[in-house]
Amino acid sequence: MSLLPELRLVLAISLDGKLAPPAGGAAQLGGRGDRRVLEEALAWADGCLIGARTLRLHRSTCLIHRPELLQARQQAQRSPQPIALVASRSGAFEAALPFFEQPLQRWLLLGAEADPARPSDPGPLTPGFDRRFMVRTWASSLPELRRLGLERLVLLGGAELAASLLAGAWVDELQLTLCPVLLGGGHGWCPAPALPPGTGWDLEEHRALGGGELLLRYRRRPGEHQANGG
Repeated sequence: MSLLPELRLVLAISLDGKLAPPAGGAAQLGGRGDRRVLEEALAWADGCLIGARTLRLHRSTCLIHRPELLQARQQAQRSPQPIALVASRSGAFEAALPFFEQPLQRWLLLGAEADPARPSDPGPLTPGFDRRFMVRTWASSLPELRRLGLERLVLLGGAELAASLLAGAWVDELQLTLCPVLLGGGHGWCPAPALPPGTGWDLEEHRALGGGELLLRYRRRPGEHQANGG
């Protein structure tokens, strides 16, 4: 049995590989087809990992709405929604965020971007979160999340969080929806310095989603953890 959770990065990107327009903010990428495969990924997962900046921008996280997916999770004796795992340096969020009213468990991964000045004691529980989890490095924290029962994680961004996990070769699978629009600017989904040289991926699936969107799903080649991420 693996000591690590399976980690799938799920993103909708433009034809030129952007997540946001040049000025920043939400690009509103992805139509009905993308929403369908996003919910399928959420239904697969035990936890949904999201960066603090992305949460502040969108103000909520994605939920499963399709009745057949909710029913399948219920029959498997799983929670209706995956646990929301928010990676944050500060742990400070606006209390009025709709996120805190959504029907799911919320875990705060404090210091998930490796601030060495933080004390090891997580301290009091942050209001609005069900659990507070101190992260030093992904190498030590991902196995701990696996021991806590999170066998499968989806990563919904943002780019900095995705870059840190890609840099260590912790991402096992890429699920990218290619959307028929050009955005330009510098908000790419994968900052160039993030990847170790020679990272290889094998195409697992590709299919049209309608509306000009294309699903591309790639899996990291065996051995890349040991070669690049330790």
